[in-house]
Amino acid sequence: MPRMALTKQLFTTLLHACSSRPNHLKQIHALILTTGLSIKNALITQLLTNLTLLGDMIYARKLFDEMHKPRTFLWNTLIKGYVKNDIPIEAVSVYSQMHCLNIIPDRFTYPFVVKACGDLIDMWAGLAVHGHVVKHGLEFVAVVRTELVIMYVKFGEVGLGEFLFESMIERDLVAWNALISSCVQMGQASKGLALFRRMREVGIKPDAVSIVSALSACGQLGCLEIGEEIYEFAAKEGIECNVIVENARLDMYVKCGSVELAMALFEEMMHRNVVSWSTMIVGYAMNGESEKALALFTRMQSEGLRPNYVSYLGVLSACSHAGLVREGRVYFDVMARSNNKNIQPRKEHYACMVDLFGRSGHLEEAYNFIKSMPMEPDSGVWGALLGACAIHNNVKLGQHVADLLFEVAPDIASYYVLLSNMYAAAGRWDCVGKVRLRMRKKGIKKVAAYSSVLSDGKVHIFHGGDRSHSQSPLIYEKLGDLLKQIKSMGYIPKTNYVFHDVETEEKEATLNTHSEKLAIAFGLMNVRLELPIRVIKNLRVCEDCHTFSKFVSKITMRDIIMRDKNRFHHFRSGVCSCKDFW
Repeated sequence: MPRMALTKQLFTTLLHACSSRPNHLKQIHALILTTGLSIKNALITQLLTNLTLLGDMIYARKLFDEMHKPRTFLWNTLIKGYVKNDIPIEAVSVYSQMHCLNIIPDRFTYPFVVKACGDLIDMWAGLAVHGHVVKHGLEFVAVVRTELVIMYVKFGEVGLGEFLFESMIERDLVAWNALISSCVQMGQASKGLALFRRMREVGIKPDAVSIVSALSACGQLGCLEIGEEIYEFAAKEGIECNVIVENARLDMYVKCGSVELAMALFEEMMHRNVVSWSTMIVGYAMNGESEKALALFTRMQSEGLRPNYVSYLGVLSACSHAGLVREGRVYFDVMARSNNKNIQPRKEHYACMVDLFGRSGHLEEAYNFIKSMPMEPDSGVWGALLGACAIHNNVKLGQHVADLLFEVAPDIASYYVLLSNMYAAAGRWDCVGKVRLRMRKKGIKKVAAYSSVLSDGKVHIFHGGDRSHSQSPLIYEKLGDLLKQIKSMGYIPKTNYVFHDVETEEKEATLNTHSEKLAIAFGLMNVRLELPIRVIKNLRVCEDCHTFSKFVSKITMRDIIMRDKNRFHHFRSGVCSCKDFW
């Protein structure tokens, strides 16, 4: 055998053996160059592929740029590497360079370019790439069209994604799963669940991926009974219920407020990974079981599992919800001192600490903590402090924080509403008017509040003052009876946030028709007695509805589980699991 062939065979063997060792791959690259082997040969292709798989995109790009007229396959490899390593902007940049050089793309180019546009939420780039797909006659390649569907869903254009989906010549399981999971990930849980049902109706058998998406949708909607049915269907059909499926089921229980069921499942799971533990820790924290969250975190470590950043987020959240300032400091310091990049504090952890300090009344410490951050604070961090200022009626600091917050997030309505409520609570109605005027000038609209309840397999949605439901007359009659009963027990409507220029009766009428109250009244009439009433609120529950729920749980002897945007409130016999610290 010729000497050159032996050399290539040797290098091929070396590249295979060192495929998981980036430093060794770089040494092999140096050896290839010193032997004089052509830089266009298969060895360089294999080397480039290995580097992208290892995530060393800097060296991979350097290697690529040294190549003379790389083939389309190599362009595709580089683009794929950037996408797989969560650097979509570079993937789009490489494609743009490829387009400018008139390198002809193929059916393997576009799935990753389209995905990159979707990850960037770049509508204009996505539309341009879609045009190129059509130009090159690749719009009906299944994998390309599937990624286009996902891309448009990520853009919020669910209808357009379904147009594309319906026009596919063959809609296989992969395409169905892609659309369902994209809808669920983008918060379109009802749409995702409807598509899951439709997939089954047309004869496509779900797999584990389908079941995970469906269970996640049920978790978002608080549809425990539907989720149970889906899991039972999967078991009956022999669909592999692996650890990913079990984790999705665990997450569904947690998001439905059923921590007892979640823990029972957790204990019986044959295989538990860090996701299982973290889900349970976060679940306990969300549901007001802070001590159990911290105990489980300790148990996790004692059993030899290394926590990740989500585990610590759950622990810090547990400390925040329970006002455990000293414990929160200890956990955060462990993270900050760690050499493990997987648990080093991120912005979410800083926001949690700010929330912990702020809710506990340590507002100045929270502010100084933000100022000491090694990265620029985002809206989540400043928003946590503004919320704390509202809780403790510190208008002076709240104004300052709001000014800083509006610099990084000038168009988020909830922060303006929070500032407005803080002024309203302090009786500064002139400032309330200025905030609302500022919102109007900027075209910012308050997010409409709504609450949902599951009954007989159907999700019922209510808005404030809603009379569109078929049972509205009965719902309002029930609500009126409840208000009479609880007022006789000492309930006083909290009208301090309602417009100051209307009569007290009008203020109460506004409060009395909040979406949470309508949902609870409906639930009392329609949810079976042996089941709790599960209410999902898209915003934070207001103080008056929180008080109302406590009274109602006492007089009706019904458990009410309410999930707002921040946490769960379990109302039972007149007491809330949050202990009024929320």
